[in-house]
Amino acid sequence: MTPQSTGLVNLPITETTPTQSKTGDCGCTSKSAAVEMDESIKARIANHPCYSEEAHHHYARMHVAVAPACNIQCNYCNRKYDCANESRPGVVSELLTPEEAAHKVLVVASKIPQMTVLGIAGPGDPLANPEKTFRTFELIADKAPDIKLCLSTNGLMLTEYIDRIKQLNIDHVTITLNTIDPEIGAQIYSWVHYKRKRYRGVEGAKILLEKQMEGLQALREADILCKVNSVMIPGINDQHLVEVNKMIRENGAFLHNIMPLISAPEHGTHFGLTGQRGPKPAELKEVQDKCAGNMKMMRHCRQCRADAVGLLGEDRSQEFTKDKFMEMSPEYDLTTRQEVQEGIEKFRAELNAAKAVVKESNSTPVNEKIKVLVAVATKGGGLVNQHFGHAKEFQIYEVDGSEVKYVGHRKVDHFCQGGYSEKATMEKIIEAISDCKAVLVSKVGESPKEKLNNAGIEVVEAYDMIEKVALEYYQESIK
Repeated sequence: MTPQSTGLVNLPITETTPTQSKTGDCGCTSKSAAVEMDESIKARIANHPCYSEEAHHHYARMHVAVAPACNIQCNYCNRKYDCANESRPGVVSELLTPEEAAHKVLVVASKIPQMTVLGIAGPGDPLANPEKTFRTFELIADKAPDIKLCLSTNGLMLTEYIDRIKQLNIDHVTITLNTIDPEIGAQIYSWVHYKRKRYRGVEGAKILLEKQMEGLQALREADILCKVNSVMIPGINDQHLVEVNKMIRENGAFLHNIMPLISAPEHGTHFGLTGQRGPKPAELKEVQDKCAGNMKMMRHCRQCRADAVGLLGEDRSQEFTKDKFMEMSPEYDLTTRQEVQEGIEKFRAELNAAKAVVKESNSTPVNEKIKVLVAVATKGGGLVNQHFGHAKEFQIYEVDGSEVKYVGHRKVDHFCQGGYSEKATMEKIIEAISDCKAVLVSKVGESPKEKLNNAGIEVVEAYDMIEKVALEYYQESIK
């Protein structure tokens, strides 16, 4: 299957040669221009936790739930407006008005000064709720000008609102684009509602894809950074995502986020109820690796709720429910926020300098052909700094002796729950990181340590930079 086989009438395909590159900061067309592209956008994403892998260790984001309606129905989506328990896109505890959302942002910005990004991602589609979406952005831009604004959309209405997006200085837009083939799209989308008419099957998918490609072009022309999300669905679009990756790069996207399908039956989605499975971690990594040579891959996505608050990997939304934040007085102070963020940048500079020293000292690996995975318990900051029993997730790194590369994360249940532990919980944790050679933690109890060792997973206790601990472990383990 090739991109030309999609049957799209106006699919914008740009032919390039290895020496050509597109103008603008949003993307480029050849591998030779990739490094230059990365440098040109580095400042724009430096403190954006969703767009920068490094920034996600240090900076927080928040979403506000002001957009309940959606103009398409995806077979992996079931929107919920009063759910506090499920951690997935399309779910919120409560809907907000633009005024309530703006008040919440100012409260959170004062309580979490490292919060740098405000996004609108649902629980429906922001551009299917344009009045509420843009009114929210207007209020926040006026009251908190230092906060970056971004939105996530299916792209159906993107071209209609591109001028408004540019006017409000929304510099980051994410499009969820799962296929460039309408036949595949017909298996992913139940219906598409466009211009007061509902379309199904290939016809609906074709309309959506045409509008998505037009939206990509419009973002590039407006010099707005575009990330593309793709949900990986085994047996439907998993092998096809390499073609999607090539197409979006050629049309201006600079970052590709291939996410695993969430299909638990209890979520009530079509795929969940029909038994469609999600990808295994190794399957997801294989597809991400295939696409990585073409463009920058995002591997730190947590598939956040539409009302998420805090660092990626932590959810503080229940600290800021409507009954709580409406009773709080916003104490937004730009000077205080700047001071906190300057401290973060100083720490990042020191951390990067230390990383450079570690990398130089490990320039001659024992055997760089051997790659191993390690699981890391971290609370952020780029450090091994969390107790094993307190981890809600483990970040996964690939180590080859000279490089430590982030490749993903695995969500787990707390091992320590109020002073006791469950055998089943430990078994699930071991299963989640069974392909890892070691787990790096600040502390661990003797019982779980013994169980991990028995499962063939070494335990490394340390409190230091992730790269340093991982490389030291690698050198010792290979010896």
